[in-house]
Amino acid sequence: MAAPARTARRRPWLAGFAATNAVAAWGGAVGLVGGWMDFGDVINSRLPFRSVVLAGLSLAVVVALPLTALARAAWAAHPRTNDIAALVGLLLVGWIIVQIMVLRAFSPFQPFYLCVGVGFLAASQRISLSRTSRGRLAVPVGAVALAVGIGLVPHLIKRGLTPTSVLSVLLVAAGGAAVVLGARSVLAGRWALGGWRRVGQVGSGLAIAVAVVATVSVVAPAVAVTHVPATSVGATPTSHGLEFEAVTLTTSDDVALAAWFVRGTNGAGVVVLHGAGSTRSAVLPQAAALVAGGYSVMLVDARGHGDSDGTAMDFGWHGDLDIAAAIDFLAAQPGVDPGHIGLVGFSMGGEEAIGAAAADPRVRAVVAEGATARSAADKAWLSDQFGWRGWVQEQLERVQDSITSYLSAASPPIALRDAVSAATGAHFLLITAGEVADEGSAAAYLRSAAVDRVWVWPVEGAGHTGGYGTDPAEWQQHVIEFLDLYLLG
Repeated sequence: MAAPARTARRRPWLAGFAATNAVAAWGGAVGLVGGWMDFGDVINSRLPFRSVVLAGLSLAVVVALPLTALARAAWAAHPRTNDIAALVGLLLVGWIIVQIMVLRAFSPFQPFYLCVGVGFLAASQRISLSRTSRGRLAVPVGAVALAVGIGLVPHLIKRGLTPTSVLSVLLVAAGGAAVVLGARSVLAGRWALGGWRRVGQVGSGLAIAVAVVATVSVVAPAVAVTHVPATSVGATPTSHGLEFEAVTLTTSDDVALAAWFVRGTNGAGVVVLHGAGSTRSAVLPQAAALVAGGYSVMLVDARGHGDSDGTAMDFGWHGDLDIAAAIDFLAAQPGVDPGHIGLVGFSMGGEEAIGAAAADPRVRAVVAEGATARSAADKAWLSDQFGWRGWVQEQLERVQDSITSYLSAASPPIALRDAVSAATGAHFLLITAGEVADEGSAAAYLRSAAVDRVWVWPVEGAGHTGGYGTDPAEWQQHVIEFLDLYLLG
């Protein structure tokens, strides 16, 4: 006697989940086709035929329509619901993979929708994996999700509750859970083993932990520096009693930068560059000290920071272009001699200033405070100082550079030591924090490239970029004397 056929049942949760994602996909498709949305100039140029409309139609056909069909089938108890769910899961996973390969761009939503695709595959009941296989899949996926979530945490810290900060919390929670549950599945039932087998399982657990830590250490910083929270300009030069001119600069790649120009009296000009995740307002005290020394000063918001357009990149890989635009403006001002131009930068700004000196021969003097590294090449001293541990860190930094380059429109710039060596017409003052040992090590490594053109001033008791705050008078004296010597002669 034949077994009775199983009756399909309604699956409201699956219908609701599919419908929610279908609405989001339809919204994106309509926005792209209707011209209300796009991906920005860089991503638009990478689209097939550079067509945003084609991208919207593809989103509708490949994602929105199948999701709509799944929502309808799950609600109506259609007998092919599982087959449709499997197809939707494969399409979603394939869509994200193709998007990453074709657009060469990363979005925090990509790991989220990869997980959504995997969820539909699991709901289809068409793919069956052993517990160990599920664990082996969950650990790397969870590690990447955890790393991306940690990389986005600055949005939560600096901006509070925003869509990105909520996503960061969800990714950290989901990624952490996937890692823990996946590791348990891989190691399940093995702890009862004795002897060397149990030792092997302890080793497997340690290997999982090391792999997760390594993944987070290279992926999270790359995400953080390429997905930077918005920053707002605070105080203006007026707060320091300075008259200024608001200026808009245009870089060679057509990015508009916001800047302030304060006119000086001694015929020399200085571009002042803030650090990562900051704005020109943060360096107003130091700029005021330079103006008091007679210098014309430009304070510039790095791209993507403050009031400047463009995409922020907190390793400063766009620094050459931003600084060149500022120097162009400064050199054209009445009362500023184009042969008497210097740069004063802090942290990221200091690293940008060192790199720009090699690219622009108009730079005659550079003051860089808190400059350490902006790429793996800048940490080549680690293996000399820390042996094999430093070598391992250098290799992780190289992987991080590759991921950062993929997530950014920029590539790793010239190494800072090579920049010092190449900038034969410039002199450098490196200000280091007495409380940050790595700054001293990095400065010594840079100075070894040109001991006759590089000076290091360690500020005892200072934290990162805290030289002025620790002793304003001494900071002003050191910096003004250095600039006077190499800009005014």
